[in-house]
Amino acid sequence: MHISEEQLKQVNTQIQRLIKADNFYGKKLKEAGISGVSSEEDFLKLPFSQKQDLRDAYPLGLMATDEKDIVRIHSSSGTTGTPVIIPYTQKDVDDWGKMFKRCYEFAGITNEDRIHITPGYGLWTAGIGFQNGCEMLGAMAVPMGPGNTDKQLQMMMDLKSTVLCATSSYALLLAEEIEKRGIADKIHLKKGVIGSERWGEKMRKRIKNELGIELYDIYGLTEIYGPGIGINCKYETGMHIWDDYIYLEIIDPETGEIVPDGEWGEIVLTTLVKEGAPLIRYRTHDISRILPGECPCGSKHPRIDVIAGRSDDMVKIKGVNVFPKQIEEVLALFPELSSEYQIHISHLDGKDTMRIYVETNGSVDFLEMAKKVALKVKSKIGFTPLVKVVELGVLPRSEKKSKRVFDERYE
Repeated sequence: MHISEEQLKQVNTQIQRLIKADNFYGKKLKEAGISGVSSEEDFLKLPFSQKQDLRDAYPLGLMATDEKDIVRIHSSSGTTGTPVIIPYTQKDVDDWGKMFKRCYEFAGITNEDRIHITPGYGLWTAGIGFQNGCEMLGAMAVPMGPGNTDKQLQMMMDLKSTVLCATSSYALLLAEEIEKRGIADKIHLKKGVIGSERWGEKMRKRIKNELGIELYDIYGLTEIYGPGIGINCKYETGMHIWDDYIYLEIIDPETGEIVPDGEWGEIVLTTLVKEGAPLIRYRTHDISRILPGECPCGSKHPRIDVIAGRSDDMVKIKGVNVFPKQIEEVLALFPELSSEYQIHISHLDGKDTMRIYVETNGSVDFLEMAKKVALKVKSKIGFTPLVKVVELGVLPRSEKKSKRVFDERYE
């Protein structure tokens, strides 16, 4: 991936605006003596921005425009420490809507669809993002928001919703409920647009098969508009990122250097036209890779692979870097296991231990199953975890993002 002349011009415009606004990044640029970029080499010298910078700017220190132009704020979930507040101008809201509309179009969704929106509204970017794109497309929005599964299913049946927008955890919960209640013949869903958390191949297959729908992965984060900055097409060859709005880089999280296309690393994003709170070289901590070559759909928008995890999700245990994705890949080898799991890491008697909880139906010997899984995990990551097999449905299902890794060493 190389930055184009057009993108460099857009970055220059952003730099001027940030310096003029004298916000946190404007100050950073001044300190570094940077007033513009004229080449890719210049661009790569620009300092990164991080989530901590955004927290330090709380509440409205990110604003890069006159306050009278701000029409809305959104905030990250703020599960850890100070929340991040992102101000939006009307143009930002409209641009986000256009990107989201394009996501729906890439998924083959039209103005004849009825779009059932379950992600949260309010300060969170999800619900309103799905809705804004839906209205721009001219489809019918069913703005449910999260929770109240009885009502969700009732509306889904009565309104004959054709598209489900949800986190993967909630899509799975709905699929399980539909099966439990025996109402699959009354559900008219054709497609699912799933975002906001990483999900393994096994979970994808379960949702796809149990709901009988096509699935589309949507990408985004509150700091960079919200969900809708990229989606996969029907060929399922990675997520296209809208590079007319966002410039994409993949770096080595340790060194900060760009890695070649095809290699895994951390996603870094630059907003090319955002007004309210432009970000340059923002480190997302999401791990993926740029997929080289062209997509069979013919789109020239660059593609990234599934999100393999977060650089801050990675746990180091017994000197080994472990990503949740590796555990998911092992679980996918066992048809008897569900897609749900939890990893608990603790420190006992001077050494680290990893416990993995997995779910299975009642037809297998739990002890035998635990041994098999432990062996497979050992061959994948190099040490043996303690595996505990529990019955299907024992691990919690979530309407939001599921927490799967619990590192109890630091609690």
